[in-house]
Amino acid sequence: MATYSSSSLTLRALLKGAVNRAGIRASARRLTGLTPPARALAMASFAAERAPVFAVASTDAELEAAIADARFFLGALTGLSDDELDRTVLPYPSLEVDPYRGMSPHLDVVSARARVLHALASNTARIVIASARALLPRVSPPAQMLAAGFDLHAGSEIDPAELAARLADAGFAPEDPVDQHGEFFRRGGVLDVFPAADAEPARIEFVGDTIESIRRYDPGTQRSTGEIARLVIVPMRDVLPRADSDGTDADTDRSATIFDYLINARLVAIEPADIDTQGRAHGDQLAASYLDAQQRGRLVPPPSELVIAWDEAAARLKGAAALEQLAIEDERAPAEHVASQPIAEFQGRIPDWVDDLKKARERGDTTIVVAATPGRAERTLELLSDYEIRAESIEGAEQTRHATVLVGVGSLSKGFRLPAAGLQLYAETDVFDEERRVHERRKSASRTFLSDFRDLKVGDLVVHVDHGIGRFVGLKKMQVGHEAVEFMELRYAGDDKLFVPVERLDLV
Repeated sequence: MATYSSSSLTLRALLKGAVNRAGIRASARRLTGLTPPARALAMASFAAERAPVFAVASTDAELEAAIADARFFLGALTGLSDDELDRTVLPYPSLEVDPYRGMSPHLDVVSARARVLHALASNTARIVIASARALLPRVSPPAQMLAAGFDLHAGSEIDPAELAARLADAGFAPEDPVDQHGEFFRRGGVLDVFPAADAEPARIEFVGDTIESIRRYDPGTQRSTGEIARLVIVPMRDVLPRADSDGTDADTDRSATIFDYLINARLVAIEPADIDTQGRAHGDQLAASYLDAQQRGRLVPPPSELVIAWDEAAARLKGAAALEQLAIEDERAPAEHVASQPIAEFQGRIPDWVDDLKKARERGDTTIVVAATPGRAERTLELLSDYEIRAESIEGAEQTRHATVLVGVGSLSKGFRLPAAGLQLYAETDVFDEERRVHERRKSASRTFLSDFRDLKVGDLVVHVDHGIGRFVGLKKMQVGHEAVEFMELRYAGDDKLFVPVERLDLV
């Protein structure tokens, strides 16, 4: 699992002090001047001290980096483990598809939304970041979402047949063997299930109606990899069957909205004007698609049955705290300005970076470098030593005033400087970004393809850089080692097939 944050008490003290000196106040109604990663620090500081934070960004493209940064800073401020951060700092993406164009949303997207709803209903979420479009779809109410989840352990009592039925209602599909996310299967007193957020499926063994044991197993070999004390299962979809329905989609309960889950949450709007632009455009698009479907003679539900109007969502967001990068004067909403500056990208120019570090030391700034892995942190320390820069691991640093640079481990998208706090942070990609930049280009290409997937149909021709023109068959998950990896399947002459990992869609 990825490392999101250092557990260093030194880092915690430095960040808390920086938040206070920079003027990042939880009570502020509007903060301006914050770069994107500095916004994540602000949200983490809110969540560390007060109610859960529900933040809204304008687009889905912003969620990945914002979530990674929020996990890093919340972990640093609170000491939460990576596993706890995975469960409590969550993205709430849009469905990505137009309901009037006949395409179903991707399982990963629907399950991610359900995971958020269950976390909010169970009051376990710390930070949720949503896109503007994600706010509109109607969902099942909190009580129903909470009842559809399970917290199981040895000694729990539940009828295995009832558990299987409730898993089906929660969106799990019966498959044998269970080797993909969202699947389950019952064989007498044994039930296998693969929750969406877990790396491995679980095998639950019953004696009568009592759970005797829960074990993880390798989905490829079906062999046990170890017993676990607890298994948390959340629904696979954000819209569940009504209590008295037969489970068909026509009888799903869409009586709630995301705002019904936010009674105790602190609302944050990231660039409110951009949010309004995106949300209003999406509402207009859905209305136009509905009229087009009607004109084509299709029997489809009106938008009011599937989504809320953007004006309703906008009204709910009026009381949100605003985080904006530009300090634009607004008499109706006076701002508290926080000076933050983006860090320059050195792209491997180490001597230039070293000069920058020396200038920061002369200013009296504390500099933190966030490396992606312990090995890279160690290499960074060795490199700085070669340039006669005094650097220490932040994990063991007790007297930070003696070090020019502190090096920690975590996942940070981009560095920034808080002049008023005398603190600057570098992400690894700000300095050594050749290897990582290739990986980011691949991920960017994958995200671009997947976001446009709604426009690609089975049978369409696509061109692979190395293998030429093939026909698109679809997306398929296959087991590679211990992980389920998603591939794009292409068909060539005869029965030839090509499976392209979604991380390498830059080749398509």
